[in-house]
Amino acid sequence: MNAASFAIAMLSLALVGFSAQTSGNTPDLSELSWMSGGWAGSQDAVEMEELWQAPKGNIMLGVHRDVVKGRAVSFEFLRIEATPAGITYWGSPQGQPPTPFRMKELKNKRVVFENLEHDFPQRIIYWLGDDNALHARIEGTENGKISAMEWTWQRASK
Repeated sequence: MNAASFAIAMLSLALVGFSAQTSGNTPDLSELSWMSGGWAGSQDAVEMEELWQAPKGNIMLGVHRDVVKGRAVSFEFLRIEATPAGITYWGSPQGQPPTPFRMKELKNKRVVFENLEHDFPQRIIYWLGDDNALHARIEGTENGKISAMEWTWQRASK
C-alpha cells in the first residue's frame, strides 16, 4: 500500500468514527430549548437569576446567582450534556466538583433529572408553566426526612 492509499484509508476510518459519534446515537437537546434564556425572580428577599444558553454542540451551559441586599450569597455553575449514554444535568454549587443527575423523564416542557445516590437533592425538576414562568424544584431525603424546595422565575431575556 502506497502512502496516498494509506492516507485515504486512515481518513476513511476517521470519518466513519466521526459519523458514528454524530449519528443518531446521541440524544437531541433541542427538546430542552424552552429553558434557554435569562430568568429572574425574587423570593424571601433573595433576588435570583438563572441563565441558560441554547442547546448547541450537545451541551447547554447555565449559571445561577442569588443576591441579598446587593451582595451575592450563592452561585452555581450548571450544564446539561447529551452523550450516547443519555442526557445528564451537572450541578456545581459554590464551585464544588460537579454532581451528575441523569435525565429520567422529558415531556410537555417538563424534565426530571435524578441521582438517588446523592445526599440532597436526589431529583431536580424544571418545567415551563402555563404562566410562561420557569419553575424548578429539588427534592429528596435530607437528614432522614423528605424535603423539597421550589423556585419560580420570569423570563428576563432570550
